[in-house]
Amino acid sequence: MRYSAGTSKNWITSLARSGAFSIPLGILFGVKQPLTPALRVLYQLQLAVPLKCALVHEWLTPKATGGSELVVREILNHVDADLYALIDFESSHSESYLYQRKIGTTFLQHFPFARNGVQKYLPLLPLAIEQLDLRAYDVILSSSHAVAKGVITTSEQLHICYCHSPMRYAWELTFDYLQQSKLGSGLPGWMTRYVLHRLREWDVLSANRVDYFIANSKYTARRIWRCYRREATVIYPPVNIESFPFLPQKEDFYLTVSRLVSYKQVSLIIRAFNKLQLPLVVIGTGSEMKKIRRIAQSNIQILGWQPDDVVKKYMANAKGFVYAAREDFGIALVEAQACGTPVIAYGAGGALETVQDLREHGEQGTGIFFKEQTEEALVDAIKKFEVYQGKLNPEYARVHAAQFSPQMFAQRYLDFLNKCIQKRPSPD
Repeated sequence: MRYSAGTSKNWITSLARSGAFSIPLGILFGVKQPLTPALRVLYQLQLAVPLKCALVHEWLTPKATGGSELVVREILNHVDADLYALIDFESSHSESYLYQRKIGTTFLQHFPFARNGVQKYLPLLPLAIEQLDLRAYDVILSSSHAVAKGVITTSEQLHICYCHSPMRYAWELTFDYLQQSKLGSGLPGWMTRYVLHRLREWDVLSANRVDYFIANSKYTARRIWRCYRREATVIYPPVNIESFPFLPQKEDFYLTVSRLVSYKQVSLIIRAFNKLQLPLVVIGTGSEMKKIRRIAQSNIQILGWQPDDVVKKYMANAKGFVYAAREDFGIALVEAQACGTPVIAYGAGGALETVQDLREHGEQGTGIFFKEQTEEALVDAIKKFEVYQGKLNPEYARVHAAQFSPQMFAQRYLDFLNKCIQKRPSPD
């Protein structure tokens, strides 16, 4: 089945021009227009107070290309900061925006196989991050989903943490981690449990080193409160809306794009589509690739890793984007909507903040939720989507996604940063 925009684009355009969405038309449909004075300020935001800043992230490698790395990149577009990480193999990568940039690292940089990730050195991560000497800076910005927030600061410094998630394997994914790990059972299992216990203790302790928390969603803000008993301001991460092609007409296949690891629940999607016998395309790679190839039937096409241009092409043409994981935010869901592609998602976590269920929002709906991570619930949601899909408006999905643009992130992040700096007490 194909979707047709009809005359609805005129409706969207008139609303956008009236200022109803406070979003540039260029972000919505790729229309290049002269910037108004207000928008020019938005694109040129800089810190109001010149202070020496450091930005700390967990790891920088060519394989690390998720939402947290997009946040780091966008911060560096607006804040003049020196960059630090546990390891850095990105600045030696000629195609990287960080190519030849000076980046401070830790002793883990020289450990065997560190290039492939430092998660294997999990017990050493807190010690490593605490070895970064940041005394020369006025403001410490951290982008943290593991240990970056744990850098040691002084009472004269201001530390603002953009928290993508409390340390997942120490909290919500503890038992998934133990179940999947070779060290999860027997005597090694008890040792692993003890290490995770100590990591949780350190994680709570190091939260006291942060002056202000930012969360990437309301869901993450609630988790920060539960783990650390700290309030967090919600600022949604940047999604490069303009780079995704908007196509109102769709082809007859479903799509999922994800890392193929257990908590992403891609095998659940495979089993559901085995029952439905509807066409599904799977893009991504990971530890569950062999399992997924083994169980997938002929209606399912598994493409593995694909470059960005291929991913965007499939995302723009798919009749629906399917996602079964509980995410802290879920950038892929927003990217699909930027293409005008409706979403069928597990109704939990950040998805509740980025997708509007058509059964609740009517013509302003951008997808449909299923309430349980089961084959039956997903199959039922897909069947409902097949019935309701004609009521979905691809243009509104694009409008909805635009509120998560880099420009919106920059405005909110820098405004919060300036407010925190203004509250900073003057040195005696």
